[in-house]
Amino acid sequence: MAEYLKTASRTAEEDHADVSVVVRGLLDEIKKGGEAAAQELAKRFDKWDGPIIASRADIDVASARLPEQVKKDIQFAHTNVRKFAAAQRETIVDTQVEIMPGLVAGQKQIPVNAAGCYVPGGRYAHIASAIMTVTTAKAAGVGHVIACSPPTPGKGIPDAILYAMDLCGADTILNMGGVQAVATMATGLFGLPKADILVGPGNAYVAEAKRVLFGQVGIDMVAGPTDSLVLADSTADPEIVAVDLVGQAEHGPNSPVWLVTDDRALAEQVIARVPALIEALPQMNADSARAAWRDYAEVILCENREEIAVESDRIAPEHLTVMCTDLDWWLSRLSNYGSLFLGEETTVAFGDKAAGPNHVLPTSGAARYTGGLFVGKFMKTVTWQRSTREAAKSVAETTARISRMEGMEGHARSADIRLAKFFPDEIFELGEVAH
Repeated sequence: MAEYLKTASRTAEEDHADVSVVVRGLLDEIKKGGEAAAQELAKRFDKWDGPIIASRADIDVASARLPEQVKKDIQFAHTNVRKFAAAQRETIVDTQVEIMPGLVAGQKQIPVNAAGCYVPGGRYAHIASAIMTVTTAKAAGVGHVIACSPPTPGKGIPDAILYAMDLCGADTILNMGGVQAVATMATGLFGLPKADILVGPGNAYVAEAKRVLFGQVGIDMVAGPTDSLVLADSTADPEIVAVDLVGQAEHGPNSPVWLVTDDRALAEQVIARVPALIEALPQMNADSARAAWRDYAEVILCENREEIAVESDRIAPEHLTVMCTDLDWWLSRLSNYGSLFLGEETTVAFGDKAAGPNHVLPTSGAARYTGGLFVGKFMKTVTWQRSTREAAKSVAETTARISRMEGMEGHARSADIRLAKFFPDEIFELGEVAH
């Protein structure tokens, strides 16, 4: 049985503020007031009264200000993400099958017309989120990609984010964040096409706005605080394990991290080492990591690797790192995670920034039923069918009888009329009208 060497004192569910009333009020303001209301909210929350749409000149100036190494690093990450997304796109194909002689059905993959990509601002400048969302939408073939991010008061979107958005192919860039940006993209303000889907991470207000608007517009997921789990055995390096846990805890004060292991000595070493690693961070980072480790972190001791795997699948983390022997066994055994990192040669930070697979991933246990952002999120799988008259005969007969058993006489008659037209000299047993 699993033993908890460290337990969480709080959960993300308990700590989640109810922001629904606030968000619905803001969305209602924008629905009534349109562009003027969105601009007013940008002034109120973003402290921004400049142009909403970034101009070509703004983008070029930002690019010119960036050091060449910064641009090369962004280009490197973009190349990797684009390559992986393009490979994913090649696996999503049109197909057709002859279900029975004369009856052919198929599916088509159609990218959405417009997508809105939210790039967070605030505590950290999320350059990588611009790369992950915009690049993937473009690889899917989206016609118009809108990117937005909270502007710095008096300056606009940070240069590196603006450069990344443009490099990755954003068609329109908005100097706007928060609920007002989500609503602007969803409703097509400022001359933009209405977004068919909204993607990208954000704070609780952004997540709630996406949730409220879901149905009117598609969304990638409703994301909670980022979370990360490390699985380790006696071969793992406790220093690397501890550093990785701290690195993920710095995301925010309510970001859960877990260590699940079958080695008590390793667990105790990690628990002892983490506090010093946290205190060595810059103050802002340390404050977040300290709270996350204190309130949300758990260390679980198991008897063997199968029990470790059971615990891992129960937690269903956003990020899952395996520092154990026999990595192929873990790859085949584990099933609930947003993204998997096998061996100490990779780490969540690589995936977050530059390795290639997307970093927009399911949180709060949602990895039990969904994966992360990929090209398929920007595409619709639609179906079609075509039939000869001879093939339609048996389908129509069956349809008529099932429809009448269900009491759906109108459906039945849609089949009847075809049988009467295509086979006027034949008599069919089509069931009785339900009473």
